[in-house]
Amino acid sequence: MRFFRRLLGLEGKSDDPTLREAALRGGLPVSSSGTRVTPETALYVSTVLACVRVIANGIAQVPFRIYKEDDAGGRAPASEHPLYRLIYRQPNSWQTSYEFREMLMFHVLLTGNAFVFVNRVGRDRKIREMIPIEPNRVQVEQKPDYSLEYTVTSEKGASQKFGQDAIWHLRGPSWNGYLGLEAVKLAREAIGLSMALEKGQSEFQRNGAKTSGVLSMANKLSPDRYEFLAAWLDKHLPGGERFGKPIIVDDSAKYTPTVMSAADQQLIETRKHQIEEICREFGVMPIMVGHADKTATYASAEQMFLAHVVHTLAPWYQRIEQSADVNLLSEEDLAEGYYTKFTPNALMRGAASDRAAFYTAALGTTQQPGWMTKNEVRALEELSPVEGGDTFPELITGQQAPSDEPEPAEE
Repeated sequence: MRFFRRLLGLEGKSDDPTLREAALRGGLPVSSSGTRVTPETALYVSTVLACVRVIANGIAQVPFRIYKEDDAGGRAPASEHPLYRLIYRQPNSWQTSYEFREMLMFHVLLTGNAFVFVNRVGRDRKIREMIPIEPNRVQVEQKPDYSLEYTVTSEKGASQKFGQDAIWHLRGPSWNGYLGLEAVKLAREAIGLSMALEKGQSEFQRNGAKTSGVLSMANKLSPDRYEFLAAWLDKHLPGGERFGKPIIVDDSAKYTPTVMSAADQQLIETRKHQIEEICREFGVMPIMVGHADKTATYASAEQMFLAHVVHTLAPWYQRIEQSADVNLLSEEDLAEGYYTKFTPNALMRGAASDRAAFYTAALGTTQQPGWMTKNEVRALEELSPVEGGDTFPELITGQQAPSDEPEPAEE
């Protein structure tokens, strides 16, 4: 175990970022705007950071547990399972479950892959610890028998090969089936243009939001005259003693701007469009990153938030659940009815009046059967169960239903 910690660089880390930078940039092409887009540089784009963060938060903040299904169809959290605490509370000695899942989502959203070393010990091969690995340290190879082999390299160059049983590989959408597509590489044009726009605007503001131009003179300039005018212009640049003051020229001099203004470039409109482009690449609604038009109302915004859970987070829930079942649970566990499950009910919880109407219909009445018991409703509201709350109301048929009409008096 100590060797693996040294292999991953968890002990004795080097401060030299050369290897890490080279690995992050390895093979990623330059965008058409001239900017190099990597998983690390992409995070400096506020929209990319917001998209990744809103998905990672939606995955990390939802309870992730192991459940067991019995023969009668009942389901309950399997707190007795050795893996329960690892995925629900603390996967390793320095991370919480929230931090662990948040980190995995950053990896898989930006690089298409997330890797976790699964420490199995003892004859029973039970999982005792899960250690995340940076994606740039892992090389995946598919063998002729279609099994996968993982080569993990440390910062110091040491490498070790592992089989599928030692690595939990969480992948995003894939082309070849065993490696996820690099999202940043696919979206490099949209991200690169955003980076170029932001850099250009920063340089524009650094120059005092003044456009560059050409100072033309009627007569030919001597070297001395040229040096004099250059020094004279420096006084009017940002930081000069005459910066912001009127320019006085003579000798038929004429100043011609050569750079378009921000209004001419439609810079604001272009940057707004790039927000939508990047959100489209990550499958996130713009309102989730703070970008919404003036036509959005409270009711429509609420539906957008619910749609974010259904269309953005739910596919990731299903992807992670199936991946965890296959890579973390044994065949015996699956045969006994164990499975992993997210509980996103809290994200879809509406106002108190909406929940009350839903629970009323779910509980049912003596004339109309429901599909939930009192204790199931109380569990959704984080309340303790009550005695007799696990049974459904006794159904009364139409003939047995009491009548509101008074009985006739006896003769």
